[in-house]
Formats: sequence, C-alpha cells, structure tokens
Amino acid sequence: MHSLSLFRGSMAKRRVIKPKDRKTELQVAFGKIVRVKRLEKELSQEELADLADLHFTYVSSVERGERNISIENIAKLAKGLGCQLKDLMPLI
Repeated sequence: MHSLSLFRGSMAKRRVIKPKDRKTELQVAFGKIVRVKRLEKELSQEELADLADLHFTYVSSVERGERNISIENIAKLAKGLGCQLKDLMPLI
C-alpha cells in the first residue's frame, strides 16, 4: 500500500475542532458581559467594532464565547464601551 494512501486514511478520521466547540465558562461569561455593556450603550456589534478597532465578526465571536481573547483586545473593547477592563471581568 502506498504511504500517501495511508496518510489520507488517517486524515479522514481526524475531527477538526472548531472554535465554537472549545468554549469555556469564562469565555462565555465574558462574552455575555460584553453583550450586556454593548446593549446598555445601544451600540450594534458593528459600531462597537469600529470604536474598538476590531472586526465586527470578531466582536460577535467574543460575545458568543468562542474567543480566548487577548488582554490587548479586552482593552480595545473596554475603550470602545467606555469602561475599565475590570468592568468586563466576570466574577469567578
């Protein structure tokens, strides 16, 4: 049997783990806080993304808890929402 066909067979059995499958409680809680703050400010995801210098799809995925967000992007969101970083942190 050709080694390439063995490789293909093993690749077919692999399951690709998508970001939405890797949500943690902390990520989900953080996303809910961002959404609540955004709605309190009556901002759309697109408007928040513009204020935070992020892409609107990124903001959407953060709100859904699909991103393990960096401190840099947390700071951008806080600035866009007019709050402090600590205001976005869930109590754990």
